[in-house]
Amino acid sequence: MNASQDTDPRQDAILSPYDGSLVGHMPVSEEADVEQAILTAEKGFDMMRKLPRFVRADILDRTADLIEARKDEFVRLIAAEAGKPLYDARGEISRSLLNLRGAAREARAFGGQEVPLDIDGAVFEYQTASADGSPLDLAEADLATLNGLGRRIGIARRFPIGPILAITPFNFPLNLVLHKLAPAFAVGNSVILKPAPQTPLTSRLLAEVMFEAGLPQEALTVVHCDVPLAEKLVRDDRIAMVTFTGSVPVGWHIKSLSGKKKVSLELGGNGAVVVSDDADIPFAAARCVRGGVVYGGQYCIGVQRIFVHEKVYDAFEKELVARVEACKVGNPMEEGVDVGPVIDERSAMRIESWINEAVEQGARVLTGGTRDHAVIAPTVLTDTKPDMKVEADEIFGPVVTLTKVKDADEGVRRAADSRFGLQGGFFTNDMKAAFRALEDWDVGALMINDVPIYRIDTMPFGGWKDSGLGREGTRYAMDSMTDIKFLVINYG
Repeated sequence: MNASQDTDPRQDAILSPYDGSLVGHMPVSEEADVEQAILTAEKGFDMMRKLPRFVRADILDRTADLIEARKDEFVRLIAAEAGKPLYDARGEISRSLLNLRGAAREARAFGGQEVPLDIDGAVFEYQTASADGSPLDLAEADLATLNGLGRRIGIARRFPIGPILAITPFNFPLNLVLHKLAPAFAVGNSVILKPAPQTPLTSRLLAEVMFEAGLPQEALTVVHCDVPLAEKLVRDDRIAMVTFTGSVPVGWHIKSLSGKKKVSLELGGNGAVVVSDDADIPFAAARCVRGGVVYGGQYCIGVQRIFVHEKVYDAFEKELVARVEACKVGNPMEEGVDVGPVIDERSAMRIESWINEAVEQGARVLTGGTRDHAVIAPTVLTDTKPDMKVEADEIFGPVVTLTKVKDADEGVRRAADSRFGLQGGFFTNDMKAAFRALEDWDVGALMINDVPIYRIDTMPFGGWKDSGLGREGTRYAMDSMTDIKFLVINYG
């Protein structure tokens, strides 16, 4: 199914996670559609790889302009199908525009590099022949001889690798899609996009806008299909790369199916924050609330575990709880709402069960802990233990745990003691401690005096350990979606 068409008689009803109201219908791709998507992507790759850089860049710039002109339409669609509060939906649009325009700039400049070849005398002597083809003896070679030899230049050029399968999550239905599409198109690849089943309508609208901006129809196909067909795409050898953002189990399962193709995995985490005794407590608490419960806590880099120095623990707890309780909870389509629903009631029931299980095992609820359909009240837990699900696993909900530690070093050790390693936060003015933390805490990025939710789309982004494989961020994704051909020219 091409994203610009709507001819499949099978339709999925896409419902609001807040109240179950109908947002729209999305055609369902079947096996023949998936096969056609691959054939189309192969044709699209042959087209995209030959387009001049400025053409690809102009498409990305025009896409940004068109999205900006239709900003309200995108905002309301994201809020409706993803349950994202309007404020955060607008923020997603801003990030998407940065993403597209950054990729356009990079597309114009992206290239290879010269690799010096005349760097070692002994190797030069071994690899270089005299004018008559005889071995070179450097001990006997004068400057005139050397000037006539060794005229070799090495150029490493990067080329697009082929059709890319992008599998994307529900929580950023525009920007995390563009994290894959924008760099892929910038370097000349084609894409088959498999959006999250809960939020395909934003992807379809994006595809329509990109085609209007001049993207060849063959370069992008959106497939809204079931898991077996998605797995068939992952296995298919005609796909050059799979780039996935989503849950940890699904990500590593995809890697196990992918064979020899490239794989990039941006997975989850149980993001931790350490608050030292020299931290700005009101600011740290405010940022932890923003990072922990806003948009229902549905961020892979959201704040989940908070470790606070015992000297400032009481003040921090009071500030944190007050700010959590001040969050406005409700309909994401209303202005001023901070926390709406999680993506569906099943997810809310899971989150609720984790809270209840922690309480049964000795944790205390400082605020929240209740559920109303798909809405989880912003929750702060204390007296949790490292082996409880609310600490050990990714909760992906508006729940944070609060733990007192004797000093910042203990906090860093506790934060680092995890099978995840996506991003972390450390509130301290001790830069020695900050640099030591980066050495000991295996995360893709560490934010000093901020929370792990901080992300600018040009940053290298990705995780250690179970949190993923590879790096996103415009230039870094472009590197992963290309490969090197090395050219050596002997012009001596």
